[in-house]
Amino acid sequence: MQPEILRAEVAEVSGIAPLFNAYRMFYGQPSDLALANIFLAERIRNDESVIFYARDAAGTYLGFTQLYPIFSSISAQRSWILNDLYVTESARGRGIGRMLMKRASEHAIATGAGALALETAKTNTGAQRLYESLGYVRDNEFYSYFLSLSGG
Repeated sequence: MQPEILRAEVAEVSGIAPLFNAYRMFYGQPSDLALANIFLAERIRNDESVIFYARDAAGTYLGFTQLYPIFSSISAQRSWILNDLYVTESARGRGIGRMLMKRASEHAIATGAGALALETAKTNTGAQRLYESLGYVRDNEFYSYFLSLSGG
């Protein structure tokens, strides 16, 4: 059975926060579950980000992605930054990251965005393969990715 991909509300923060904490630790930050809970709850309450999460039939949280809105002056359009993507080690290799990325793209399209952008560590080659397989184009100087949603 495929996991569900759902949009997070404040009620789900306690399930997502351990994933967010692990994501931050992956990027060298100290563990701070309280900070993770507060940060995520504030983003949702203030409507400052959109979080999608994967949960299996047993209610186990498997991964999440967090999007932040931005606007492009050049294209005069809304865009989204896919700022965070994390899948638990035990759930990797099951297509959950791809499912979360697809849901993020669907949300961007539904909100009239012209693009979905992200950045990742140069050493995160597994994520880079995923992004490139989904059509993201790497900026070789900065390792930034850009996915055009307007066909251009």
